[in-house]
Amino acid sequence: MKNILLLVHDDSGQEARLQAALDITRALEGHLSCVDVSVLPILVGDYYGGAEAEAILFADECERETKNKAALEARLVHEDVAWDWCDSTGSIERCLQDKAALADLIVLNRKLEVGSPDMHDIVSNLVMHARAPILAVPETLKRMTLDRALIAWDGRGSAAATVRACLPLLKLAKDVEIFMARRGGDGVEPTEAAEYLSRHDVHAAVRIIDETHTAPDELIGDEATRWRADYVLMGAYGHGRLRETFGGVTKRMLSHSTLPLILGH
Repeated sequence: MKNILLLVHDDSGQEARLQAALDITRALEGHLSCVDVSVLPILVGDYYGGAEAEAILFADECERETKNKAALEARLVHEDVAWDWCDSTGSIERCLQDKAALADLIVLNRKLEVGSPDMHDIVSNLVMHARAPILAVPETLKRMTLDRALIAWDGRGSAAATVRACLPLLKLAKDVEIFMARRGGDGVEPTEAAEYLSRHDVHAAVRIIDETHTAPDELIGDEATRWRADYVLMGAYGHGRLRETFGGVTKRMLSHSTLPLILGH
């Protein structure tokens, strides 16, 4: 896990994304790839002079991103990380997906409280198609701490794939817990996941609770608070009915979690 892909865009979540990406890149002795996206405007409805209005809006967007690029490049020169920069035009989702083929981790926000872009939908779609785990951070994040990792385990392939992909991050943790709210049915037991991690010198505790009437995302959030987790790692979505159930858990975590989330598929 060496190639960290960062969305650069002048919005309310950029500073949190940047700090998280810098912290992780330093910790992994990796390389930071900055993708600066100038978003094409979309005018809704029958707008008189639509082409001209669209051109004005896009010119304003490009001017903001040009200033943003100058400011961030001046900062990155003084950071102790290797980095490169790519300018892209289009939708954020498409631009990131185009650049994600060799990314090990993509850094985004879990959502933004003010203005666009709609990070909730961007993360939801990218986690299905980008083939790399996504770190979704709160826009208030000041520092990405990696000491205490909570793995939200459901026994499904997406959780296992995310754990495998994020082994380098888990190896940096001082404490790892695998948490499962047992819901019945088949799947890989959390004890098997702990055995797998132990073979990679990651020694995780296991905590299993019986399913209650409480929503799984609330149980994960409560456990993260109780255990004082720095971040939550979990599989996202699935197929068929699983996509509807666990997909709902993931969406609610993106909406309400106060912690950084690492999501994979």
